[in-house]
Amino acid sequence: MATDFPTTARVVIVGGGVMGVGLAYHLGHEGWGCETVLLEKAELTSGSTWHAAGQITHSTSSFGLGKCVDYNIGLYSGGLETETGQPVTWHGCGSFRLAYTTDEMDWLRHTLSVGRSLGFNIALVGPEKVAELHPFYNLDGVLGGLHTPDDGHVDPTNVTMAMAAGARQKGVKIIRQCRATNITQLPSGEWQVETDKGTITCEHVVNAGGTYARQMGEWSGLQLPMTSMTHHYFVTEPVPEFEALETELPVIRDDKKVSGYIRMEQKRGLIGIYEKENPNSVWHDHCPWDYENWLFDADYDRVMPYLEESLNRMPIFAELGIQREVHGAISHPPDGNPLIGPAPGMRNYWCCCGTQIGIGWGPGLTRELARWMVHGAADISMRDYDPRRFGSYATKDWQVVKAEEDYCLRHEIPFPHFNRLAGRPIKPSPLHDLLTFKGAVHEEVYGFERPRFFAKGIAQEDHYSFNRTPVDDMVAAEVKAVRRSVGIMDVTAFTKVLVEGPDAYALLDRLTANRMPQMVGSITLTHMLNRAGRIELETTIIRMAEDQFYLVCAAFFEQRLLDHLAQHRAGEDAKITALSSDWSALSLNGLKARDVLAACTDADLSNAGFRWLSAQKITVAGHDIWAFRMSYAGELGWEFHMPNTACLDVYNALWTAGEAHEIADYGSFAMNVMRMEKGFKGAGELTNEVTLAEADVLRFARTDKDYLGRDKTLNTDRKWVCAYLEIEPDGKADGHGGEAVMLNGNVVGATASVVYGPTVGKILAFAYIKPAAAVPDTALSVVIHGEPRDARVLGAPAYDPDSLKPRMDAP
Repeated sequence: MATDFPTTARVVIVGGGVMGVGLAYHLGHEGWGCETVLLEKAELTSGSTWHAAGQITHSTSSFGLGKCVDYNIGLYSGGLETETGQPVTWHGCGSFRLAYTTDEMDWLRHTLSVGRSLGFNIALVGPEKVAELHPFYNLDGVLGGLHTPDDGHVDPTNVTMAMAAGARQKGVKIIRQCRATNITQLPSGEWQVETDKGTITCEHVVNAGGTYARQMGEWSGLQLPMTSMTHHYFVTEPVPEFEALETELPVIRDDKKVSGYIRMEQKRGLIGIYEKENPNSVWHDHCPWDYENWLFDADYDRVMPYLEESLNRMPIFAELGIQREVHGAISHPPDGNPLIGPAPGMRNYWCCCGTQIGIGWGPGLTRELARWMVHGAADISMRDYDPRRFGSYATKDWQVVKAEEDYCLRHEIPFPHFNRLAGRPIKPSPLHDLLTFKGAVHEEVYGFERPRFFAKGIAQEDHYSFNRTPVDDMVAAEVKAVRRSVGIMDVTAFTKVLVEGPDAYALLDRLTANRMPQMVGSITLTHMLNRAGRIELETTIIRMAEDQFYLVCAAFFEQRLLDHLAQHRAGEDAKITALSSDWSALSLNGLKARDVLAACTDADLSNAGFRWLSAQKITVAGHDIWAFRMSYAGELGWEFHMPNTACLDVYNALWTAGEAHEIADYGSFAMNVMRMEKGFKGAGELTNEVTLAEADVLRFARTDKDYLGRDKTLNTDRKWVCAYLEIEPDGKADGHGGEAVMLNGNVVGATASVVYGPTVGKILAFAYIKPAAAVPDTALSVVIHGEPRDARVLGAPAYDPDSLKPRMDAP
């Protein structure tokens, strides 16, 4: 062992690309620099980073990612070089994203709205503006473009080396030519990282292995879903027309014709292509350890249609030769989003990998990961990046199918609610086939198939647009059926966890902000917080027996809930069991819900016999099932939870009883509309970004008990607050989240969730805005598709403000 090789550290990062180095840099800035070691098996950037094209743009419809991108551009364009003295080679040439169709224009309008909320320098322009700044591009068929003049590109190696210099200045130790060979957890909970130079014991370990990350995860028993996909870009011979240019041309993102990007590379042209068919995945089982700076031979057959079109779009390239071919591998997770955060089922094993756009996204995301590690929470919502969003269903074969799908979607329009269909169904509920026969269009949530809506008189498929579609009519009809009479929904996808044992109450009481259910059969809605006082998740707790508690929450929080319970256990004698795959659930809501249920059970369903927010075991269709009197729709209603074997019988019995009342199936889209009409906050509002006070849910927190995160959540100043808005509709576009909220012409926040409420005839939104703007009846405006709409802060639910309907008694 080398005499200067460390044997202990607080953090060991394995991987020296832009992600690993970015995390080391930001851990240094968060105060952990002198306790952090980074290991790289070869030289920094020698995996995928060095061959990146290095572009970055403000053109993103993701609010959280937009924050990261804006930070990255500021870092690249001056901050990092000033701090470290290391050259970054920033080219601040700006960029355009072009649109040829009305759908693309709508996408750009929505992106413009999100950009406005983030304060970006961004504008929607006509072809003439593109031609003015880029006279060489063939704009035939172009309707417009999104101009982001602060964009640019950067040298991937230089920016990584500069962050490495900044990390070293903060005390981080970087060891090159040191290959990790194993990562195991010791009985103490610490991690042991074995390398070819020695062994390090640490509190936190970070997998930043890039194309090696999946096989590295296997050392520790992890199945990290990502697949290496190969991507081409080409550099032309010198372009004579570029020689006289004094200003670099903006980057052109041409999703439709080129399926990629075109820019200057000094005085040459650079063409990058993500072909939309025949994607190429590699290294399904093992990326060779000796593949430093590895490139594949160019495959012109795969990319030729787009390469030819790129020459048509840039005629000045047509007679030039290709001077350099770059065909390298990049990690693609199943949904395109990187894996940033805790590894599932592991304490202090962090993922910083699966990033297909490392230069564009890396520093911002690694800053958030550093904050998460040091302070207990990131400052943007990490739901889309949390590695725990996948379950055991994410097998290697499935990962390849999904990564290839993701690659082909890289330059497609990201329509709202886009439904990725490859590799489906994964975990169908017992009702899947029946509901499909009845017209259901399903979506996948944590592997489960859940109905979105039921097609009646329209094609049984997703109908995509940034404007209203025939699906909105289907959803409005489902909402009307529930509000008028009764509806039933398959909610099997909910996370269902049983916590039982002598200390089950004590464990849960210590981790929940609200009062625990006191009596058997009681139900409590509560929140679990992290040590930063931010919201980890919302859950409903049902006390099924004196020492038995049943927890229900959103499907994608299953592993997060299991980890939170397991990792904050302090010696309590409590057994934690996930029931999600073995139990099904149904929701029955509406004015006639009691009549339907009464025809199927002998239980007393009156308020006296079955009170609001209580649970009982009842018999339906010969099955003993749990019935919870609660309603996410804001109506008289029940949820039924049962073993999978009972689900079909129970559904059929309820449906048959409901036919006299014109019972209707409804899906998640209608459920979302109804919860918004009722003013119920959901996962889009209750995130790791906010405290209970900021989310305006302090009524669910007790001041007379102690719980994890209590002091932070109660005593932190509110920088924003979740307000409930009504917005004037225009009958065409309703918004999709992330839109700017304005007060007297100034941005005061952004929307989180937005729907059209057919019952009330208004667009409804939750928005995080400055507290002074969140006063009920305050007149605001919301920028939807680039245009301001009148809005007003509501002080009560738009539907049934006194909450009388869920509590109504039997006549």
